[in-house]
Formats: sequence, structure tokens, C-alpha cells
Amino acid sequence: MREAVNDAETTPADGAGSPIKVTLSSASVYPRKVAYAFQLAAELGYDGIEIMVWSDSTTQDDNALTHLAAEFGVEIRSVHAPTLLVSQNVWGGKPGPKLAKAVDMAHSLGASTVVVHPPFAWQRKYARTFVDQVQQLTDESGLTVAVENMYPWRSKRRDYGAYLPGWDPTEHAYDAVTLDLSHASTARQDSLEMTKAFGDRLRHVHLTDGSGSNKDEHLVPGRGTQPCREVLQHLAQSGWSGDVVVEIGTRKARTAAERREDVATSLAFARTYLTLGEHPDITVPPAHHRPADAW
Repeated sequence: MREAVNDAETTPADGAGSPIKVTLSSASVYPRKVAYAFQLAAELGYDGIEIMVWSDSTTQDDNALTHLAAEFGVEIRSVHAPTLLVSQNVWGGKPGPKLAKAVDMAHSLGASTVVVHPPFAWQRKYARTFVDQVQQLTDESGLTVAVENMYPWRSKRRDYGAYLPGWDPTEHAYDAVTLDLSHASTARQDSLEMTKAFGDRLRHVHLTDGSGSNKDEHLVPGRGTQPCREVLQHLAQSGWSGDVVVEIGTRKARTAAERREDVATSLAFARTYLTLGEHPDITVPPAHHRPADAW
């Protein structure tokens, strides 16, 4: 069962000061499996979990996920459809039916939000119907299907528009969007400006950070250059009611303790700056140094 642990050195706020839920993406513990994400979310006191559907077979299994949620006492609040490059073969090769299946899974798990990336540029048939499918699934399911901001792919010579109808949701009339701060960094956009531009369409946030690199870094918030603190403060001050999902990369963690520290620090960062009023700033420890590619 769930055991809430307050790491005093990293968790100055317990979430009581903010109605905004802070959840953990199961991708944040990669290459560990989803069961460990449930365990860590329970131990650290996260408000729930987002399931990244990918090659880990448990992430594709409603019954197994339901069992884990009950075992650890952690609510599944959102599902990320298998739209990453590394999950192209999950649930078959047709992206439209995969999105529909992710919505069905979210409904069966009691999750209220499905996160989806826009189609890749080579998925032209899927892209032609994507906007209509998102709207139809939203209307039929009653769930929030939130399209995530992406970024251009860059070489030394040029940028490539790798997504259709485009990588920037501010240019498209989706009813609901997800803001990912690492993706904003890779796109060289300002997350706070995007938060304001999205307005009421912003339903979901992936809390992470980036340094402006061409890579999608998914740093611990506070280790990059995005205005993570200001975004959270704006959400709290504006009465926003979506979920803030910690979605960081921990592949550079050399030990289980370092991975746990990164996940705990990210929770503390979120809870601190989602709490209104005066409070001390949080100190984010330096990054780990084992070389690894961003996930």
C-alpha cells in the first residue's frame, strides 16, 4: 500500500497549499520498468501517475496497470499514447487506431487525460484526419485529448518540419494542449509565453527543463534555462486546474539513490512553486555526469 514519505531535505511543501495535482510520468524512471514508477510515486507522495505506453509490456496492459495502482495506492490520472519514435511498433503500425486504443485504455483505467504527439511528417494519411480524430475522440469519450507541443528537427544546415500539421499547437485550433517545457526549449521557445498564449486550451503540463540544445533533454526543472518556476507560479496564480506531470530523463543517474533524488527534487520544485505565498526557494542539486543520450 501507499507509504507517503516526506524527504525533508528535498520536499519543503507537501502539496496542501495548491489544488493542482503533481503526478509522475512513468517515463521518468526509464530504463526501470513502470512498476518502479508506481513504487517511487507512492514513496515520495506524488498525487498520481501518467502512463507512458511503450515497449514495457505492462504499460500496454489495462489489468496489470489496474493491479499496480491498487497495490501502491497511486491513481492513474493520464495516459500518454505510444507516439514516440521508440514506440512506433507498439499496438501495431497504424497510428490512428493506436490513439483510439489509448483513449479506451484511459477510460478503463479511470484516467481523465490522454496525451498525444502530432503525426510525424511521413504519416501523411494519419495527419490528414488527425485534427478531426482528436475532436471526435474527445466528444465521444468525454476525456481530454491534449496535443503536445513538439519542435523542429535540426541539422547543422537547416531545420526540418518533422510533424504534421505542425509541431507548434499555438498555430492550430486544438481544444486541449499539453505544454512540455523540454520541447519548448528544443524549439527555442519561452514556456511562460506559451502558457499565456495557450490560455484556456492548456490542460496538461509536462514539467521538465532544457538548455536550448538541439536534443530533447528532459532535465530536472531548475537545471536548464526555461522559466520553470515562473510557469508554475503563473498556473497557481491563475487558478489553473490541470495536472503538472514530472517528465524527466534519469538515464544519467549512476545509482538508484541518484534517480530517486532527481524524482524527489522535481516533486519538491513543483510543490514549492505551485504554492501561493512567501516561501524559501528550492535548491536544485547539480546534474549527474555519466554520459548518456536524452531519452
